[in-house]
Amino acid sequence: MDLDQRLLSILKCPQCGGPLKIAHEKLVCSACNAVYPVEGGIPALLPSVEPSEAISQFDYLTHYKQDSEQFDYFERRGGATAHSERRLREYIQSFVPQDATSILDVGCGSAWVAKAYQNSGTFVCSLDISAVNPRKAIERYPFADHVGVAADTYHLPFMDGSFDCIIAAEIIEHVPDPKAFADQLMRVLRPGGTVIVSTPFKEKLVFEQCIHCHQQTPHNAHLHSWDEGKLRSLFRLSSARTEFASFNNKLLLYGRTYPLLKLLPFTLWKAADSIANLIVNKRVNCILSVTKT
Repeated sequence: MDLDQRLLSILKCPQCGGPLKIAHEKLVCSACNAVYPVEGGIPALLPSVEPSEAISQFDYLTHYKQDSEQFDYFERRGGATAHSERRLREYIQSFVPQDATSILDVGCGSAWVAKAYQNSGTFVCSLDISAVNPRKAIERYPFADHVGVAADTYHLPFMDGSFDCIIAAEIIEHVPDPKAFADQLMRVLRPGGTVIVSTPFKEKLVFEQCIHCHQQTPHNAHLHSWDEGKLRSLFRLSSARTEFASFNNKLLLYGRTYPLLKLLPFTLWKAADSIANLIVNKRVNCILSVTKT
């Protein structure tokens, strides 16, 4: 079995925390004997544990496995959507420490993080709850320092302090238990490392009744709306410092200004966006950067 040795050195059993060893094309925990499949170099490290009460109310494992299989995250975007996504990613990258040698991309989606850091010498781990997107990520960006993992973010299969930087882009609005999610990110972050969380800013959640289960169902599976105070409260630790930004002015976004604005480099676009927000204070996205001191 061809499994990246750097990845193997930081993995642990997501069920009991024990060490993992390769046996018969699978990963086996030396402590609890749990067995995890590895297909195409992608280990699927999903534990068999009972979820907490906050998490069990939403069958997120089934939902997001189906989501990754049915929705093409690698489909090319166009127009205002593509421009908005580009600026969000540039903003996120502006928070990535220049000396970061390892990045965990939580909920990797289209693997834009791997694309941005390919062949840079930075170790990138593309992680998703299903192996579908990590496998596509490796196929599309097959550089030596790129690995993929299928795992549950409530039970990250990594040793404490494994990564210099962790990016969770547009994920936290989906998770049933944001505090448990945030705690796991901070656990696998090394001292001095940075977690970068992006999410819609002050989003108005919209619910409709599902015709199948007759339950109130949120649009886009967004369970939470976030602002600066709520995000900071998740990472309110004496051993962390935070930085917040909100951006992507709605007037510019929906006013079809992207044919002109897309020509601007990030620094000039950022200035234009800030001026627009002084005139019409309507921002689409926000980012919290958390450095573990």
